[in-house]
Amino acid sequence: MPVRSPVAYRLVLGGLLLALLLSCLLSLGFGAAEVAQGKVLAIVLHQLGFGEAGDFSRSQAQIVWQIRAPRVLLGALVGAGLALVGGALQAVTRNPLADPHLLGVSSGAVLGAVLVVLFLGPFAGPLSLPLAAFLGALGCMLLVLGVASRRGRLDSERLLLAGVAVSFVVMALANLLLFTGDPHAASSVMFWMLGGLGLAQWSLLWLPTVCVLAGFILLMSLARALNALMSGEQTAVSLGYDTRRVRAQVFVGTALLTGVLVSLSGAIGFVGLMLPHMARRLVGAEHRRLLPACGLLGALFMVWVDMGARTLIAPQDLPVGIATAAIGGLFFIVLLRRRH
Repeated sequence: MPVRSPVAYRLVLGGLLLALLLSCLLSLGFGAAEVAQGKVLAIVLHQLGFGEAGDFSRSQAQIVWQIRAPRVLLGALVGAGLALVGGALQAVTRNPLADPHLLGVSSGAVLGAVLVVLFLGPFAGPLSLPLAAFLGALGCMLLVLGVASRRGRLDSERLLLAGVAVSFVVMALANLLLFTGDPHAASSVMFWMLGGLGLAQWSLLWLPTVCVLAGFILLMSLARALNALMSGEQTAVSLGYDTRRVRAQVFVGTALLTGVLVSLSGAIGFVGLMLPHMARRLVGAEHRRLLPACGLLGALFMVWVDMGARTLIAPQDLPVGIATAAIGGLFFIVLLRRRH
């Protein structure tokens, strides 16, 4: 039963935020080389300037602060961003199964990034990968919308089928490029395509942080319009909303956010499908309440999945995309059965 009162809603958000902070701190101690939580706390406080060097070694500080901390933060940003994208796409398409992975957006971002890695390589600038991923995501989304549209109207059922079909075609093209391209570049791209957070660095975190915050602000400004679209096209028009403009803003914004996140973490699927449904059960379907809950739940989910991926087959790292695909696939099956 979703919470109704404003006080209960604030308590839920506060609880999720506290759980996220504690989970991030806990996650810093887990991995191939475990670090005691007391030492983790001492390292974090020392790095933030709140304490002197404690009873921890230099290698432990390196592992916690330089390797795991940016990875945990990137995971939280990716989870929050993908959950926001999923919530917005489900509203604007009126399809509860909409997801950046299922609608081909992630596949388009992967193709754009693969083209840059294979053909530009070391000559590419630092922003070329996110830019190519964004263009690929936007192009793939426009293609899906074109296939799914019927006489200028968007059919939610056709949209899902078109997204799956286009996603398969685009991923086949990306795999063909990898198969026929430079073997060394292809081997480095393959792990990235499975989805992972191993490339996280402090110097790169500013980009997803800015994009997730900008995406959140954009979607929150469109929250009332998303509520109207969930009630139907005619309802939104009667309330004075330009539905074409709202959809264009959502599609471009979500494509940009997905492209940036995929360029840094690879193709991590089903996060945008699962977390909005969980958030609706928790706080309801009103988007001014739903979107903040989506972001926090998505961040919390990814932190725990990444922690499990680092410890499940340690000292090896399980790609996060494999874990989310397994969980999301089961969730998708349950959701389909409930819909029928």
